[in-house]
Amino acid sequence: MAFRGEEMMKKLLKKVGEKNLAHGVKEQLQKSIPDSKVVMNRAKRGLYAGRHIQFGNRISEDGGNKSRRSWKPNVQEKRLFSYILDRHIRVKVTTHALRCIDKAGGIDEYLLKTPYHKMDTEMGLFWKAKIEKMYEELGQMEVVFFSPEDEAKFEQGFKDLKLAERAARRDARRQMYGWSGKLEEIENRRSHDGTGNAGEDSSDGDVLVANS
Repeated sequence: MAFRGEEMMKKLLKKVGEKNLAHGVKEQLQKSIPDSKVVMNRAKRGLYAGRHIQFGNRISEDGGNKSRRSWKPNVQEKRLFSYILDRHIRVKVTTHALRCIDKAGGIDEYLLKTPYHKMDTEMGLFWKAKIEKMYEELGQMEVVFFSPEDEAKFEQGFKDLKLAERAARRDARRQMYGWSGKLEEIENRRSHDGTGNAGEDSSDGDVLVANS
């Protein structure tokens, strides 16, 4: 099945929102997707980087007989990480599109650097318009710099938080698996002395305590 470029344009404006488009993006989209352009239906579902179904002939070796055949692109389903969205995007891409994404430096850079007239899929146009708008909003944000003293306080706060989480996990394990008073005395004495072997027996000879 195939559909007209006018229908693709309506769906894009409905998904992204005409007010959410960056300045001049709508005019570029209209130039890239003329109303009379016919696009294959599979173009709605991935990034193909110009690789679509091709048609040709299969020629026999004996008599040179020709029969019609088609070549489909190598489409893979991948999870690509977007830094501006801070999450993975699950999308169907061709191997050629994967090489283009690696060369550009990531999915965000590929969508920003590729012009609209070369982005020949509905999903690609949708993500390109969305990410351009998010980058424009990101460029308008104010940047705040912290002093070295504030950064040191933040780092100390993170360290204290990690120590508190570690102590909470240790207490939870003790409550779950049980922790006798004798073992607690041995642990406190060892932490106080700061010495101990890899393993030592208790006075009863029933419990083996190992250093962590």
